Amino acid sequence: MKRYRRIFPVIISAGILAAALSGCSGNGGDSKQIVRIGHNQATDHPTNIALLEFEKYIEGELGDKYDIEIYPSELLGSQTDMVQLTQTGAVDFCVASNSILETFSENYTLFNLPYLFSSADAYHEAMDDPEIVDPIFESTKQAGFEAVTWIDAGTRNFYTVSVPVETPQDLKGLKIRVQQSPTNVRMMDLLGGSATPMGFGEVYTALQSKVIDGAENNEMALTSNGHGDVCKYYSYDMHQMIPDILIGNCAFMDALSEDEREIFEEGFKLINSVEREEWVKAVEVAKDKAENQQGVHFLYPDTKPFQETCKSMHTEMLESYPDLKPIYDRIQMHNEQHQTEEE
Repeated sequence: MKRYRRIFPVIISAGILAAALSGCSGNGGDSKQIVRIGHNQATDHPTNIALLEFEKYIEGELGDKYDIEIYPSELLGSQTDMVQLTQTGAVDFCVASNSILETFSENYTLFNLPYLFSSADAYHEAMDDPEIVDPIFESTKQAGFEAVTWIDAGTRNFYTVSVPVETPQDLKGLKIRVQQSPTNVRMMDLLGGSATPMGFGEVYTALQSKVIDGAENNEMALTSNGHGDVCKYYSYDMHQMIPDILIGNCAFMDALSEDEREIFEEGFKLINSVEREEWVKAVEVAKDKAENQQGVHFLYPDTKPFQETCKSMHTEMLESYPDLKPIYDRIQMHNEQHQTEEE
């Protein structure tokens, strides 16, 4: 088992990180290049399980040259820290929330829209469509990184410490942790809650100390991150289906040979497929644990009032970013196809 230590931003700013995260192993004659991947999830999370499969695959194919090291649980800092490290090449890959990437490229604003996808099937099909994802994934190359695959993060819903959320009115006056993006802050403003952006690693303590009244995330946050120990109401308002994104440093990717690049691309596909399979299983386990061990009450409100409240955000986004309209329209095509199938 490899040992990892937390690398603080203070160390990064002091310049010590360059030595601590040098590109090659320091074990004498071992010239393998270390490939570091950071993320903020626990070791039993589908994301980490998928990355471990990626590690096995790459080392099985290119183990004479590359040594994959995975750093879970924010060992390399917050998601924002890890994105910045990936920009500079101090870290080769990291898993970032779409909301954080919105601050690097306006194209990611699209995926953050509430009620963008009509169903999970439409969401998955759209995210597998190169005409939708390629223009967005490639939009951060000038910033030094590019998206290499998407990771299913399920459906985001509100969960609260003591107030059940059945309608948008129930959110009024509640301090709700949201991801650090303008779109999420705007969504909460419309719904009447008080948006409280903060890093994911800070949420448990903020809930426990009543700094915030609730948060919004998928079911895994209840169990893997312990939020269900504090929050007793989880409401399926289904406001967002936002992917997490695995990003890679452009200099690292460009330095790969053609054969190596093909192997890494297969590895990225493996991450996506394994994580999606594990996600389905993990959500069922999480719901069972949350309900039967943590005492969480699952609520199924009518989502139409939430949708109507947030509807204006679609028009606002298209007016602000008209270049995204062709991609938005293509997503609507997938939505309509699945609505027709359901009917």
